[in-house]
Amino acid sequence: MTSIVAERWFQAPHLRRIFDLLNADGGEVRVVGGAIRNSLMGLPAGDVDLATTWRPEEVTERAGGAGIKAVPTGIDHGTVTLVIEGVPYEITTLRRDVATDGRRAEVAFGTDWKADAERRDFTINALYAGVDGEIIDHVGGLGDIETRTVRFIGSAAERVAEDYLRILRFFRFFAHYGSGRPDAEGLRACAQARAKLATLSAERVWTETKKLLSADDPGRALLWMRQAGVLSEILPETEKWGIDAIPALIAAEKSFSWRADPLLRLAAIVPPDAARLEAMTKRLRLSKAESAYLDRFAEAPEIAATLADAALDRQLYRHGTEGIVVRLRLALASARRKAETDPAFLADSASFHRLLARAEKWQRPVFPLNGADVLKLGVPAGPKVGEVLAELEAFWVERNFSVERATLVARLESMVRSG
Repeated sequence: MTSIVAERWFQAPHLRRIFDLLNADGGEVRVVGGAIRNSLMGLPAGDVDLATTWRPEEVTERAGGAGIKAVPTGIDHGTVTLVIEGVPYEITTLRRDVATDGRRAEVAFGTDWKADAERRDFTINALYAGVDGEIIDHVGGLGDIETRTVRFIGSAAERVAEDYLRILRFFRFFAHYGSGRPDAEGLRACAQARAKLATLSAERVWTETKKLLSADDPGRALLWMRQAGVLSEILPETEKWGIDAIPALIAAEKSFSWRADPLLRLAAIVPPDAARLEAMTKRLRLSKAESAYLDRFAEAPEIAATLADAALDRQLYRHGTEGIVVRLRLALASARRKAETDPAFLADSASFHRLLARAEKWQRPVFPLNGADVLKLGVPAGPKVGEVLAELEAFWVERNFSVERATLVARLESMVRSG
């Protein structure tokens, strides 16, 4: 029998306390899903979720009697989160679907473990472990774990029709856990239902897309999404721009130990067009911080490998660091990939690497003058003050920030005298 009893997280006192609490008086609780899947694949377990035969109100009552905080995080769908010393455990009552419409499900609580497994999405997510740690597999998940196959439980078309978000989850789980080619039936079901993605909320679509882009290497999943027509449904901006930059970016990330950044990867596959990116961020309802990141990327100038250090400093001052760093990382990744087949790009790769290092360390200098200096010389408050400062600041920037305050003050006095 396959077992996870030796896993450190499985022996945590908090989890043992939940087993003791819910494996009593005729009830039962088992660990289910991601923690088991990841442990069997040699990955960090992450959050530990459980399923139980107890109804949610019974879980809440028993937790209260044991002095455990219970939070009704999804009470209508049977989920209560127990929090023990700050550690959350989601406990969900066994369920079967009564009705589905592609976006939400009406469920009925039950006590049938096999029925609960069969209503889940993928075989690798429907493995259970009781208090003894032995794996209980009703749907063939263990075999798919061994082959790293992401496969829908039962009919792929039926599972997709129950919740169209599973189209994106199929590719997301393939990106994180799959190998080889995607399951043919699952791929076909996702391709056939791709237009239904338009019925989902933008927040759900972006959350899944962001998780997919966070995989160690989302390249293969993006390729199959494009083949199935799914990528065009959620990111039509990629249709003409393409996803060919992803392999080079992943290689650069590994070479330079860059963290996996879903927004940088998104920037690699969408055009740096401010209007189109603004429309995309509104459509997908990205956060303000995410939208600002893409705005700065679109507004940043394209950087040539031949750009001098002083010229880069001026660009950084005018446009900020973040967007230019994104541009330089993408340019470096592209040059490195081209250099693999054409040595002529080796120099570009070295130049972009040097410019990127400079940009990442760059500290914005402080302009020595302010509005008070202008007002002191008798210029009346108003737009003219800003115009004067802007002209002096441009003079200072063009001379690589080297003009001292005394020289700028003298120039200011001369401007005021000349009107």
